Amino acid sequence: MLDGYNTDADKLDVRNLDLYYGNFQALKSIDFSLAKQDVAALIGPSGCGKSTFIRTLNRMNDLVTSCRITGEVLLDGENIYSSIDVTELRSRVGMVFQKPNPFNMSVFDNVAYGKRMQGIRDKRKLAELVETSLQKAALWDEVKDRLKKPAQALSGGQQQRLCIARSIAMEPEIILMDEPTSALDPIATGRIEELIGELKNDYSIIIVTHAMHQASRVSNKTAFFLLGELIEYSDTRELFTKPKDKRTEDYISGRFG
Repeated sequence: MLDGYNTDADKLDVRNLDLYYGNFQALKSIDFSLAKQDVAALIGPSGCGKSTFIRTLNRMNDLVTSCRITGEVLLDGENIYSSIDVTELRSRVGMVFQKPNPFNMSVFDNVAYGKRMQGIRDKRKLAELVETSLQKAALWDEVKDRLKKPAQALSGGQQQRLCIARSIAMEPEIILMDEPTSALDPIATGRIEELIGELKNDYSIIIVTHAMHQASRVSNKTAFFLLGELIEYSDTRELFTKPKDKRTEDYISGRFG
């Protein structure tokens, strides 16, 4: 059993997960767990399965017709592939993508969109939700006078924090982040990293990153993926200073990747 795999306090529990695209096996026997308030970083070379893996956690791979999954993904003990409606699941497990993808509408409407789709129409409730979500995303002070302006008018870093606020507005339990700073400059990246440090008080977070320095800064757990396998998963400091698998050591020391 991999280090970091602890079923006692798990928010998320992945057991023996295999994923196929047609005849190609993209993920192989993945065991993974995430506790409340954990921040887990997923590292590994391009094409190793990191993004594919996090997309299994809110069923984004359902959109791929050739995709087949075996094993279990348990959220609070419930299998997300058999016991939880996909719409409910994506409210509970939010996703922030590599490139900011604000909707073509105002800042306010971006954040309020999900709850409106759930039938919330009360203007006061929506206004409170938008303000709270933008505050949690460390964006409120920058946009409070621009709520009716187009979201595309914001900077790239602001747009990414807006996308985080949009996810927060759905009141998720877990937030998935797929290389959320790869398209941002160093200052905007620093703000997102600081934000992750604040958000972990309220949410469990999984972040895919190519930057090992980022993984070491923002996470308390790190998983190393290689060729569709989860090679090692343990406390971040331990993985970077005393990796148990030579493949992990070779990757973090720059011998490949």
